Amino acid sequence: MLNTIHESHDYIPIRPSYILQLHRDLLQYAQESFGGQFKNTQNYISETRSDGSQFVRFTPMAPYETPNAVDAICESYQKALDMQAVDSLILIPILINDFLCNHPFNDGNSRMSRLLTALLLYRNGYEVGKYISIESKIEKTKSVYYDVLEQTSQKWHEAENDPAPFIKYLLGIILSCYRDFEERVDMMGKRSMAYDIVKKAVGDTLGKFTKQEILEHCPSLKSSSVESALKKLREEGFIEKHGSGRNTFYVNSPRQD
Repeated sequence: MLNTIHESHDYIPIRPSYILQLHRDLLQYAQESFGGQFKNTQNYISETRSDGSQFVRFTPMAPYETPNAVDAICESYQKALDMQAVDSLILIPILINDFLCNHPFNDGNSRMSRLLTALLLYRNGYEVGKYISIESKIEKTKSVYYDVLEQTSQKWHEAENDPAPFIKYLLGIILSCYRDFEERVDMMGKRSMAYDIVKKAVGDTLGKFTKQEILEHCPSLKSSSVESALKKLREEGFIEKHGSGRNTFYVNSPRQD
């Protein structure tokens, strides 16, 4: 399902019919037969006490109200987006919060909310989910996730709830994803920089040389970075490796100028 969203997000509008299709495909390998259908029984959001007993924390919309409620959520989001009065990064958490409070399916509501989060972000130009798992970030902060849902569900049926806690939570998740992505890009940049430094050192060396000699020429690099760069230079045909173990040495390829 994530692959479908990665590849086709521009062609999946936020409408009830498309949400039902996503839910159908999400549960196509599950034993239950209600994939792609709105709930037909009343569901509840419950919490387990320390003694093992459960209590109802929130009662979502009734089954007969669900189709119209989902349609209203989608329509309200699209109108607000078209008006451009509120940034999409604020609208997305509000829609997801309404979706979760509605709880429109017998099963798979949380998974669908995460798929919709990725879809909404992609459709608004935020594609960090292709590289960093939003689902994993939410999974690792589940206790906070449930706490903010409890806060934002209060007076939801009366349309007097405050979505701010969930907005802040989801924006924090998105920001964390972008920070992780930045770190990965920075790490790749450092690896690329190590390759360039080693390549220059190799090009300035006459005759045979060892990894240790390159390390001495490149004191800012770690042994593993030099080793990776030498391996890449060998694969690209810039240098040749001779010997093995402690007797290993390298020479510039005669094919190089």
